[in-house]
Amino acid sequence: MLIKRRVFIVFVCLIVAFLHTDSYGEGYAGVKATQIKKTTQTSNGQGISYLKTSQPEVTVLVVEIPPGGETGWHFHPVPVYAYVLSGSVIVETEDGEKQAFVEGDAIIENVNTPHNGRNTGSVPVRLVVFYTGEDGSPTTVKVDRK
Repeated sequence: MLIKRRVFIVFVCLIVAFLHTDSYGEGYAGVKATQIKKTTQTSNGQGISYLKTSQPEVTVLVVEIPPGGETGWHFHPVPVYAYVLSGSVIVETEDGEKQAFVEGDAIIENVNTPHNGRNTGSVPVRLVVFYTGEDGSPTTVKVDRK
């Protein structure tokens, strides 16, 4: 358990270090870091909060949505961060708010807020997604929309 916690802390520190500042690479030959995003809020304006657990788990996926495809309505009970590798996706929340994300964008996903991602483009959307959850607990929950 202590090892998982240390791995999680190291993982978070690496992400913060690489995304935090352009000066990260100073003193390291050939290393350059470019900040992609820095925020205190999720995509829908919620304040960022971290999961409190004694069993942290990080899951990293590459998610691909074909042209015309959708994720389906769902929510995340844990913090989720994504980076758009290619394509563009429109994320709609249940209140009708829509946000567009394109290649190179970082997404700080909504927590406990139902949403649907839709590819309206002509190429697949590819995302690398980091779920910071808890061992044995879901990172995504499907929602029935009527």
